Amino acid sequence: MKYLIKFYIIIIPLLFFSANSTANEKIKIGLVIPLSGENKELGESILNSVRLAINDINDNKIIIIPKDNQNNPNKTLEVSRELYNEGIKIIIGPIFKKNTSKLNLLNNDLIFLSFTNKIDNSEKNVLNAGVNSVSQFNAIKKFQNLNDIKRSYLFAPNTDIINEIKTGIKKSKIKLKDKFFYDPDPTLITKQIEDVTRYRIRKQNLEDEINRIKKSDDVNKEKEISRLEKLDTIGGINFDSVIIADFEETLKSVATSLIYTDIPPNRVTYITLNQWFDQSLLNENMIQPIYFPSVNYENYKEYLNKYKNNYQNNSNQIAFLSYDLTGLVYYLLFKNNFIVDSEIFYKENSFKGKIGIFEINKNIITHQLNFYSIQNGKIKKIF
Repeated sequence: MKYLIKFYIIIIPLLFFSANSTANEKIKIGLVIPLSGENKELGESILNSVRLAINDINDNKIIIIPKDNQNNPNKTLEVSRELYNEGIKIIIGPIFKKNTSKLNLLNNDLIFLSFTNKIDNSEKNVLNAGVNSVSQFNAIKKFQNLNDIKRSYLFAPNTDIINEIKTGIKKSKIKLKDKFFYDPDPTLITKQIEDVTRYRIRKQNLEDEINRIKKSDDVNKEKEISRLEKLDTIGGINFDSVIIADFEETLKSVATSLIYTDIPPNRVTYITLNQWFDQSLLNENMIQPIYFPSVNYENYKEYLNKYKNNYQNNSNQIAFLSYDLTGLVYYLLFKNNFIVDSEIFYKENSFKGKIGIFEINKNIITHQLNFYSIQNGKIKKIF
């Protein structure tokens, strides 16, 4: 039995599962996603990915029943109730946090695996399965320990993600030297970074030191002045790394502002959050090396290629998650002899999917993530 479970966990097609299943009864799994409106394309990619996973599992007892929630909380409640009335007890979806807001009106034995990465969850029958900040800070903490990083300064935008960041810090118990929450307005970022890093003070320290040496009787002062004039600042900084909890252009703006204030990546370690292997970062040589936690890159590339070969279209991160969630549901059902019971999501469990290892405990899902660097225009796995 352990042999079968090990092979399923990495989602290799198992031809013998259909023959050795413990019951012939079909098991229906709901899928609540937008199949119309502006998020139709996203919903269709998830549906395709789920079908890809079902095909790889190769057990015809599992049937996926998709429903269009139109990215609307009321419609989500309506179609979920329809699925429950059809005897369905497990639903993959919805995608967005707003659409979980009314699901606690349904019976507690109906379980949802939502794609959202929000940590705090008031709906007890919803498991948020996205790659959350706790998982990411746990990976960063491991990287800190491996590299003797002891004084990390967190930089994060003062936006709607601030509570997720704070909760992730608290639950991961990551140690930080300090935190700074900035206004993400691009016209204000550099000034804020200057202030928090004491840039003007350090720059003035340099000017004062050069003037002092010029007035001194030191016979080697010309040589020392020449050395100092090549610097931008002098004076220590009290951190050995920065964690920039931001993305895309704002991440780049914060990083380049740090470089401008004489804190380049060869002086302190640049760390950020899961960037989903943003290819534009490969061209940002000035901010490299930069380190980040993420899903398994090789598996992600393999999945993207497989999806494109099957559907002649590109996939995305959320659809990638849906592939694993399908595998997770099957794995838990398999361990429970295909008895559909919401309790399987409340027991302590782990599952090795394409993303990485899912850890389930008391209806909370976290992930053991890998860690990567971008350096010299290339992505490199750290662990």
